[in-house]
Amino acid sequence: MKSGAPVELAVDQDKPFIRPEAPLSEQCAITRTVTVAGGRFAPGHLGELTQLVPFEMVDEALRATRAVQSRLRDLPSRVVIYLVLAACLFPEVGYPGVWRKLTGALVGLPLVAPTASALAQARRRVGSKPLRWLFDLLRGPAATPHGPQTHWRGLLVVALDGTILTVPDTPAVLTGFTKQAGNHGGTGYPQVRLLALVACGTRTLIDAVFGPTTAGETAYAPRLLPSLRTGMILLADRNFGAQKLVADIAATGAEVLVRLKNGRRMPVLARYRDGSYLSTLGPVRVRVVDCEITLTTTAGKHTGLYRLATTLLDHHRHPAGELAALYHQRWEIETAYLELKSTILGGRVLRARTPDGIDQEIYALLVVYQLLRTAMADATSTRYGIDPDRASFSIAWQTARDLVIQAAGVIADTVADLAGTIGRHVLADLLPARRLRISPRIVKRAISKYHARGPRIDRTSYKATTSIEILAPASP
Repeated sequence: MKSGAPVELAVDQDKPFIRPEAPLSEQCAITRTVTVAGGRFAPGHLGELTQLVPFEMVDEALRATRAVQSRLRDLPSRVVIYLVLAACLFPEVGYPGVWRKLTGALVGLPLVAPTASALAQARRRVGSKPLRWLFDLLRGPAATPHGPQTHWRGLLVVALDGTILTVPDTPAVLTGFTKQAGNHGGTGYPQVRLLALVACGTRTLIDAVFGPTTAGETAYAPRLLPSLRTGMILLADRNFGAQKLVADIAATGAEVLVRLKNGRRMPVLARYRDGSYLSTLGPVRVRVVDCEITLTTTAGKHTGLYRLATTLLDHHRHPAGELAALYHQRWEIETAYLELKSTILGGRVLRARTPDGIDQEIYALLVVYQLLRTAMADATSTRYGIDPDRASFSIAWQTARDLVIQAAGVIADTVADLAGTIGRHVLADLLPARRLRISPRIVKRAISKYHARGPRIDRTSYKATTSIEILAPASP
């Protein structure tokens, strides 16, 4: 079947289970129907996530980037795209192992058994452009109802920050990415700097850029600004408080809430009753909030000083105390990076051993993360008032992996299912409502054992209460 038209396949789910003492009449056999693309296209799927990145979308990505195979091969380009995406769900196995997971439920179909070399050649043939095309199409905040879970005073809450990914130490990779220097010989592997714009309420990716670590976060940040728009409020840490960057962000129409260094001198142009004051950050007029935040736990108290600057100048509509509390939402992007690097990758080094292969793998990783987050947001939106925070990323990820192995839910049923199998598993085991907790921010894998923080460090997570005191500016 050259067209790749869907075919149905009856599969024995398991061998009959018989207790040794049970009569034969108590046997149980389960048969289910698997529907996948036909012919050589059959291995090209992503389980239920295929419904979010269907065959037609992948074919269009290949056509738009001119990556369609010139002749029908044993490994069509569409199949290779799904292979690369599926590999992000199974980082613990090699590509031949990923192929076995894609084809394990397709018993009875005449499938090829490609070698690792053939799979590598196919990935090189397809390249990274189709994956980037897919990411550009799929990125964006999830379609959820406006509410306090995703918006603050009518503004979509988004955050900007960066992280580091580790890539293989090969001569080819070192032509595009470098190792970072350090006091103890630097990093053992080359690294990639990833910068993302995340919708805090659903942790979906609005945009992302990446490249060598020789450029800093503020060098990559301007490339994300076209994705900002009126109706957003951007949260950012002290690294992004540069005057020009804040001015460029404000020029997009988005509002800004950025932390500044406590010692930074800010002119006081006017004082407001909520304790904030009018100032300037380069050419931009901002309101500055100086506050003292105290966290109280059973282990004691911790107090920190924060200086925040915002382009929201109306202190009646946007009180200083609420702005200080809102800034805590910036940590949602840190949780997103934890899900990406720890839950999905398990702290592993990426697989690709060439610069273009790394681009391909990172875009695939971002696509898969966005698909999982979209499925989770779709599920929680089917229940009124459910905060997307309560959806378990681990459950969604594990369920998606299971459905790939089963080749289940590849093609949507004629009856609309808004939640899907992934969503039902998520909704069946929602996390408790978010509560404030604190945990020490420490290095768990130190480069030098002499500088590692050992067992005397308290690693306990404590339930906490917080209090915010707005500090009036000193008189001139």
